[in-house]
Amino acid sequence: MKYYLFNSLANNGVRPEFLKDLEGKDGICLKDVIGLDYLEFFKSLKEDEEVVLVGGDGTINYLVNAIGDYKIQNKLYLRAAGTGNDFLNDIKKDHEGEEEILLNPYIEHLPTVYVNGMEKKFINGIGYGIDGYCCEVADQIKEKEPNKKIDYTGIAIKGLLFHFKPVTATVTVDGVEETFTKVWLSPSMKGRFYGGGMMVAPAQDRMGDVLSNVVYRASNKFQALIVFPKIFKGEHVKKVKMVKIRTGKEITVKFDRPCALQIDGETVLGVSEYTVKA
Repeated sequence: MKYYLFNSLANNGVRPEFLKDLEGKDGICLKDVIGLDYLEFFKSLKEDEEVVLVGGDGTINYLVNAIGDYKIQNKLYLRAAGTGNDFLNDIKKDHEGEEEILLNPYIEHLPTVYVNGMEKKFINGIGYGIDGYCCEVADQIKEKEPNKKIDYTGIAIKGLLFHFKPVTATVTVDGVEETFTKVWLSPSMKGRFYGGGMMVAPAQDRMGDVLSNVVYRASNKFQALIVFPKIFKGEHVKKVKMVKIRTGKEITVKFDRPCALQIDGETVLGVSEYTVKA
């Protein structure tokens, strides 16, 4: 049997077309993940059964945190759906033409973030600063207008110009501490992309054993705004006076005031510091 796990509430309840085509076919089982105990489900599978996870970044993040340290024995694939696909964007060059990508190798050694008394695994990265602010505002918009398309770029621009104020950040990478002023964001990354296509850590190797911390600083909001679009192509790293990237296995970032943080797109409010471990 080949199981396709999908979320019936995603995309306003509209299933992807390929799922409609698969319905009723021999050897195929479409399974709604609403209320599903992932751990029990995977433990119950026969050795030769396969699973396809239908979704994007949030879907993978939920799965890896639901199963904890359990190692999935069956072949697990990912079939893209939804809007959040920074993970697929990161690995697509290695999987040209594949509709279903084998996920097992990518979820075996994931990093963990420790923040506000909780710990979670993540697949792409931790956003802290203007990126976390964007997720905070987006959540507020979704609460009022659930079907409205979110313009993250517009939120970021307004945040840079009017709403988000830069911070002083103390960043410790493998025991080496540095303090930076006028910081707009300081993410720590497992992959290269986050935030819907921003290549914030262009040299990061998600299959490696270290994480990348990025410090993006600017003396004023106009300088921050001018360089910000370069992040989408990874060209911001050329601005060496504004951007500093360090790699390590344990990273702690402290801001001088609480800010919103995002974990693979999930918002955490009122964060003064976080720690990630590879």
